[in-house]
Amino acid sequence: MIQFDLKNRVAIITGGAQGFGFSITERFIQSGATVIIWDLDEDAAKEAKEKLKSDNLSYQILDVTNSDQIDQNLKVIENKFNKIDIFINNAGIAGLNTTVAKYPLDEWKKVINLNLNSVFYCCKAIVPIMEKNNYGRIVNISSIAGKEGNPNASAYSSSKAGVIALTKSLGKELAQKNIAVNCVTPAAAKTRIFDQMTEEHINYMLSKIPRNKFAKVNELASLVTWLSSEENSFSTAAVFDLSGGRATY
Repeated sequence: MIQFDLKNRVAIITGGAQGFGFSITERFIQSGATVIIWDLDEDAAKEAKEKLKSDNLSYQILDVTNSDQIDQNLKVIENKFNKIDIFINNAGIAGLNTTVAKYPLDEWKKVINLNLNSVFYCCKAIVPIMEKNNYGRIVNISSIAGKEGNPNASAYSSSKAGVIALTKSLGKELAQKNIAVNCVTPAAAKTRIFDQMTEEHINYMLSKIPRNKFAKVNELASLVTWLSSEENSFSTAAVFDLSGGRATY
């Protein structure tokens, strides 16, 4: 396994206690980073800390759709470390699998709020800290659904498309600074998010992947770790595919 150097770097990973987020957390710890997991599930966060057994890992329980909670927790971390180098926007939900005509308004708002609005809130709050320290790496976890749109997943697809646009906009705003903003668009992986999907939708996603298999969480973690490292000093406002050949642009 190739090691990227994240020593002396302070990183926050939203939804970092399970799935893609846990794999990124594990890889960051192995690469020498100090990691703070942001999660709503305290049991999952405790379990992640117990599994990784690292003094460089801690967690804060908060709702990333609440901008006040984001600001409060960032202040605690900044006061402790005097900086925050890396921010990974990973938290998200799949939402219901149903047609646009039948999609409940409350469910639409819930998915957009967590998958897109929270990314905006976190980016808005973290950028001034990174600008102050003249260093930053932001990686937003989008989805191939954000590029191609999946039927019966309009809220999820729309939210992830928004993450791509937000990444491009923010990355260009910060292009003259030592802050890189990129996103990754993975195909589906067998994580707990599958519990939110119908079997029919899971089979549809698999049928669209030329490699005929789902992504592995460690493959995403490897890409995200490079994007979060000092070695990535050029790529910004970019979209990195991890779709098993599904991506067409």
